[in-house]
Amino acid sequence: MKIIYAGSGEFGLPTLNALRDAKHQIVLVISQPDRPAGRGRHLSPTPIAQFAIEQKLELLRTADINKEKLPEADLLVVVAFGQKISSDLVTRARLGSINLHGSRLPKFRGASPVNAAILAGETITGNSVIRLATKMDAGSILGQSEITIGELETAGELHDRLAIDGAILILEVIEKLSRGETTASPQRESNATYAVKMTRDAARIDWTKSADQIARQIRGMFPWPGCHVKLIDETGAERARIELVRAKPTKETGPPGTILPTGAVATGTGAIEIVELQPQGKRPMSLIAFKNGHQWSAGMRLESI
Repeated sequence: MKIIYAGSGEFGLPTLNALRDAKHQIVLVISQPDRPAGRGRHLSPTPIAQFAIEQKLELLRTADINKEKLPEADLLVVVAFGQKISSDLVTRARLGSINLHGSRLPKFRGASPVNAAILAGETITGNSVIRLATKMDAGSILGQSEITIGELETAGELHDRLAIDGAILILEVIEKLSRGETTASPQRESNATYAVKMTRDAARIDWTKSADQIARQIRGMFPWPGCHVKLIDETGAERARIELVRAKPTKETGPPGTILPTGAVATGTGAIEIVELQPQGKRPMSLIAFKNGHQWSAGMRLESI
């Protein structure tokens, strides 16, 4: 097929690569304009734009896809693009437009479906390939997949697994489209839930919440925005700054935010065992490894930054 691909984020890289490997003709890749990144704030291409440059694919970087004159194509494929596409453009390709979304719709429409699934305590998630619609993530479903969320899996790890899974699903749907064998199933609006965009404020831990909630918050917000905390000793002095990576609930009790004799951190209901953390400026490590060079003892506490 002749395909126009619109995307910006890393989530869509496996799909774009799979389309190319499957010998579809990528007539144009469309991505967001270059943006400042890093300490020097130098302009950098999106992950999708960078891939297109490296693979010598025809690339258009635009702040508004609806103002552009696009080539003829059989299909428009959209993954993590970041722009609203007009109804005229949605229907312009011969077989219309499809979108890959990282949840089993209608659950978790919106900007952060991967994070939302972990935060909500889901054990199953997956991808959906839908028709583009005027309402966000509300188009008819052409295909869905299902994967199990690991007990200690972070949002970053789940994101990467879903990205690979999504590429497989997209190819399956495109094959059915080419044969005219797809069935479009409308979403049930009554079952729709929404995943809000992640913010740094949302990552601040309220230690009076339950251990289950806080453990999910830690995993669901790593690597971004990340649950950052200060390690405070009994004198009130700051001993370290760390980002919590993964934790699991326990049934111990104590003053919320305080480190207990077992090394667990007390919450409003129960406590959490810190399984992995990342000291400022270093790589993620186990709590055992962290304790080899830092004090972590009963009576110390964690404060959200």
